[in-house]
Parts: sequence; C-alpha cells; structure tokens
Amino acid sequence: MTPTFLADVNETFWFPKQASTFAPKIDFLYDAILWISILFFIPIVVAMVYFMVKYRQRPGYRGSTEALHNTVLEVTWSVVPTFIVVWIFWEGMVGYLDMMRLPVDTEDVKVTAKKWVWGFKYKNGAESDKLYLQVGRDAKMIMRSDDVLHSFFIPAFRAKRDVVPGRYNYMWFQPTIEGTFDLFCTEYCGDNHSGMITKAIVLNQEDYEKTLTELAKEPEDIVARGKWLYERKACKGCHYAGAEGAQGPGPSYNGSWGKSVPLAAGGEATFDENYVSESILNPIAKARKGYENASAMPSYKGQLKEDQIEALCAFIKSLQTAEPPKK
Repeated sequence: MTPTFLADVNETFWFPKQASTFAPKIDFLYDAILWISILFFIPIVVAMVYFMVKYRQRPGYRGSTEALHNTVLEVTWSVVPTFIVVWIFWEGMVGYLDMMRLPVDTEDVKVTAKKWVWGFKYKNGAESDKLYLQVGRDAKMIMRSDDVLHSFFIPAFRAKRDVVPGRYNYMWFQPTIEGTFDLFCTEYCGDNHSGMITKAIVLNQEDYEKTLTELAKEPEDIVARGKWLYERKACKGCHYAGAEGAQGPGPSYNGSWGKSVPLAAGGEATFDENYVSESILNPIAKARKGYENASAMPSYKGQLKEDQIEALCAFIKSLQTAEPPKK
C-alpha cells in the first residue's frame, strides 16, 4: 500500500502536481511572494491613478510650492518592505540549504548527461534511459556530463541542478507519490536540446526492486539486445529507429541497411557491418554528406565490446523495411 504524504496534492494553476518533499515549501514561498506583490501593486496603482487625476495640470490650478513630508508614512514604506524582504531571503536560504545538505542514507543513482540523452546507473549495475525511484526514499543523484553543460530538472519535484562537464554535481530529493513525471534538460546544449526529455518513474519498494533486477539483464536475442543498447548508449538521442528516437541531427536507421550512402569527403560507402562499426569507433572517418554542420558524434572506442557492436548492427539491419520518419 502506498503511503500518504503531505505533498500528495493535485497540480495548481502555476505548477504541476507536488511530488517531492521540497514541493510544498517552494510552492508556499512562490504563492507568498505572488500575493505580497499583488497586495502592494493594487493600492499603489489605484493611488497613482487617483493622484494623476487629482493633481493634474488644468486651468486655474496651482500646486503647492512647499515640499510635503510625512514621517510616519515614509518610515512605514521603508521598514515594512525591509522586514518582508528579509523574511523572503530567510525562507529562500533555509530552503536552499535544505536542498544542499545531502542525507546520509540515500538511494544513489549515477546520472550521465550526453547529447541528447540521459543515462542512469543503479546500485546493482543496471542502466536505463529513464529514472526509476522509490517512493518515500531519499534519492541522491551523482551527476556528470560527457560533453557540454546540461541541466537536470523535474518540475513535479521542484528540483533542478546543472550537470557540468569535468566534475561531479550532487542533488537529492524524496519522491512522495507514485507516478510518471517529466524530466528535462533546461540548459541549451546543441541541435537537439529540445528533445533531451525523459521520465522519472516513482514506484513502490517491491516494484522498484523488480524493475532494477530486470534492467540489469541484457536481452539474449541479438536484435532485442541491439535495441536495448540503442536506448542506453545515447544512439536514441540523435538517430531515428523504428518508431522512436530523435529525428535528427543524425541520419535515420530506417531502411538504411545495404544501401550506398554519400560521404562528405566525396564518394560513397555501403551501409553494412564495416561501415557501422567504423562509424561507432571513428565517426569522422566517413562522415555522411548533408550532416557536416551537425554536432559531431562522439567515439565509442573502448566503451562498446565487439559483440555489442554486432548486436547494434543486427538491430539496424532489422529496420531494413521500416518507414523513414515523417516530417
């Protein structure tokens, strides 16, 4: 049975459903600032319009030449906003420090950001392109980027953190309800930045453990294994395959096998095992014509074994009769 938490509420006009322990605090502060702004804005605008009309220039009217002064009013509009600003700063600082203090007992997930996919690795070595979490359990993200600056953001959790190349960044949160939530990159990172979207899936403890066990198993069927690798090794972020993946900036896999493809340096190459293997290990060796200005594909040399490359070839070959992506 799923536990009930304080954050188990519906989405509001401004925000999606609250799905972490951080969400109520952040939404409260946002609403407080909004209503404080409205509370000041309306009387100020009303007074401004009133004074514009009352003291407008008109025939026969002469304004006072004396400088008017009201000590009580001036002290009030200086002191009251100061207290409000200090309170807002205090609430924001406390909330920020709470997010920055990592709990001791957490479920750690290694997060890899790469053009233009997310990769997640769990305690048992399982990998996925979606983030799986356990409800009611503190989760720590150990994040790094393989290329450029990215940003990890789950709106329902009100959790956001930059993922920086060359260093590890950390963040934590506790999911409070089961469900599937959007996970975005919110730092422009190249051609297909807008497609760098995946899901955070929150499960109960039993389903979470079962999912991790299943994710740790590579499919035995060679085509299924190739698709499994396609989804987990960032191919999906650039190449369309079957009915999924990005429609650019890389060429589609559908219907490519066995055909001659034009090269940027001139000439042609046959799309077969040799071409796919060379493109994976040394992408710039035979770059495709028409993709010269696309972001360069990284080399997978040392990252993929020979049998994994064979599985990818088998998967691409299985798409020989698949339809090209619809534009």
